[in-house]
Amino acid sequence: MAKRQIGWTEAKISRYIKEGRGQGELALYKPWLTIQDVPSSGRVHRFIGWKTSREHHLLSDLEFNYLCFCDWADNVIDIREQFPLDREVTLQIADDLGIKHPLDNKTNTTIVMTTDFFLTIREGSSIVYKARTLKFEKDLNDERVIEKFEIEKRHWERQGIDWAIVTEKELPQTLLSNLKFLRDAYFVDEDEKVDLLMNEWTNFRGTVLENLQAFDVKYNFEMGTAISLYKYALAKKLLKVDMNKKIDLKEDVANILLMKTSDVNKRWA
Repeated sequence: MAKRQIGWTEAKISRYIKEGRGQGELALYKPWLTIQDVPSSGRVHRFIGWKTSREHHLLSDLEFNYLCFCDWADNVIDIREQFPLDREVTLQIADDLGIKHPLDNKTNTTIVMTTDFFLTIREGSSIVYKARTLKFEKDLNDERVIEKFEIEKRHWERQGIDWAIVTEKELPQTLLSNLKFLRDAYFVDEDEKVDLLMNEWTNFRGTVLENLQAFDVKYNFEMGTAISLYKYALAKKLLKVDMNKKIDLKEDVANILLMKTSDVNKRWA
């Protein structure tokens, strides 16, 4: 898909607001920026979110990696990426600090700043909001980057919302690798086969792989079907493994916990 014009004008900003950009929740949220709207020096990603069931627009590998963690976290309810900040507020903060506000130099239009992720979090019986900005550690020495972060930080402070920077160093690589391995399996549409696998699980002995292969043979499924079902069960937390160790199909099934139905429902309530 072709990139749209990336310059900013007041008319374009007004159009985005009318389109509902930066508004809504869960499946109805529309990010202020999509991958077609901005230039990117790295890879961009469009993926259906586990929690939101909508397409997320992620402008870097780092943003995609962080989305994987948020989708996995039990306490995260909603994930809104490319979340717009109130331009009147950021302009006032920039003026107070004596910092140049982000500007489109070609059109002389002040840009609507965004935060990479605006999260809805369950903490005990309360619902709280957190804002997170993603940046590679090497970029934190850039003076202009720090200036814009200061505007962003103070914007959220005024609203009483926790804001923080997340770098690649804070994302455990083994867990991340496992989440990517399971990523596409989350939306497997094979409920009857999944139920069949869960019902058989307590009878399994030996390694995961040999049992999954035997399961395919027993029910005359295409080879590999049970592996997809197993990945789905891990993604949905029907089965539990140590996610801080690389997922290994040669793992003994005795080391894998079959979650009770009531436990699963509680985790995803």
